Formats: sequence, structure tokens, C-alpha cells
Amino acid sequence: MKTTIPAAAEARKKRAQERRARMSTHRANGFAEADEWDLAYWQSKTPQERLSALAAIHADVDKVQQARRTYERQR
Repeated sequence: MKTTIPAAAEARKKRAQERRARMSTHRANGFAEADEWDLAYWQSKTPQERLSALAAIHADVDKVQQARRTYERQR
């Protein structure tokens, strides 16, 4: 069954709300304050959460590098 446009838009809206609920943000007044907040944030996470974030970053870097290689071959 094909998803209707209103249903797809509603699903996107729901996913966006879920992402916003998981986000943690901070506005720093300088690099030192940002570093302090970043350290406190990551220290509040479990080792499993930190490892999961690192794996996700590595996967993202791999995707970017692959896309860059594909782009360079097509030029």
C-alpha cells in the first residue's frame, strides 16, 4: 500500500518532534564555556552511549568520504 502525502507529512512531523525531544542544546558565550558544557554533556552519558555516538560519527565520515570519491570520479 502506498503512503499518502498527508500521511507521509504527518510521519515526518512526528519524527521531527521525537528528534527535538532527544536534542540537548546550549548557547555558549565563548569557546571555554562551550568546552566546559561539552565535557559535562559527554560525562553525563554512559559508556555505551558514547561508543554509539562515536560509531555513528565514523559511519557518517565514511559516507561523506564515499560520496566525495564518487563525485571526484564523475568529474
